[in-house]
Amino acid sequence: MATTRKVLGQVAPAADTDTTLYTVPGATSTVVSTLMVANRGSSLAYFRVAVRPAGMALANAHYLYYAIPLNASDSFAATLGVTLAATDVVTVRSSSASLSFGLFGEETS
Repeated sequence: MATTRKVLGQVAPAADTDTTLYTVPGATSTVVSTLMVANRGSSLAYFRVAVRPAGMALANAHYLYYAIPLNASDSFAATLGVTLAATDVVTVRSSSASLSFGLFGEETS
């Protein structure tokens, strides 16, 4: 089994749109070490982060973060240690198109 530390995903989604940040490849497990969110805008924005097991439809039980405020020109960092299985999906959403999301960790396949 090979383990690779890497950038798992980066996205700057449209406002109020559920967007896939990362999908675990088949025959792979992933440990998410860090989530970064940056507000590139000039006003307060809110974000959500969910993990959808096996790509299930988004449900209330999937949220890790919900309606988290992020001030203008500020960043949010979380050290997670979340373990994901093949086909699990990390989904993000923001109230503004000015947020950027980055996910970092390691894949084992």
